[in-house]
Amino acid sequence: MTKTRRTFPEPLKREAVEQVLAGTPLRHVAQAFDITESLLGKWKRQFQDAGPAAFPGRGKQSGEAAELKRLRDELARVTMERDVLKNHPWGHPAPSRRAETPHHYLH
Repeated sequence: MTKTRRTFPEPLKREAVEQVLAGTPLRHVAQAFDITESLLGKWKRQFQDAGPAAFPGRGKQSGEAAELKRLRDELARVTMERDVLKNHPWGHPAPSRRAETPHHYLH
């Protein structure tokens, strides 16, 4: 039997962590939210480490992740531009017709 992974919205995580930080025992909060104590402990550490940036979730990225995505996108764009310019005949002299013509026809 396959277990499906549950996802939790950011407001639920914040509420659970705030209750623990307000003094409610972690065990009681975990039971009230039907989550494991270890998961709630993980959320608490994330909140304490990242503050308002904790729990970025889908679509919201941390500053570093957003910067990394922006840099990768820019690299892809610049690489494509370079390849287009490199493979385009602009700036290359046209091949000489004389060099392609057999030598005995030129005299």
